[in-house]
Amino acid sequence: MTIHDVLVKPLVTEKGLIKKDEEQTLTFSVHRDANKVQIRQAVEKLFNVKVSEIRTANFDGKLRRRGRFAAYKSDWKKAYVRLEAGQKMPEFTEM
Repeated sequence: MTIHDVLVKPLVTEKGLIKKDEEQTLTFSVHRDANKVQIRQAVEKLFNVKVSEIRTANFDGKLRRRGRFAAYKSDWKKAYVRLEAGQKMPEFTEM
């Protein structure tokens, strides 16, 4: 699995931006089968930073309806990646 397979996309939400500014923590949507070691290696290689801690959370897909049709969205996984003190916080708009 490559680093671009592990890190699906950055999650840019209000809560994620507050964590980024106050706690040096980045949030990503990651591959469902990715473990913490793979996530750490992908972030360190892609952004050239040192990671101190990773927390992950699994989410079940929600039921979505369009009129009489109903379907479930895909299950997904979120990773909170905290950088070591003194590391430069990457900006997603600069990539």
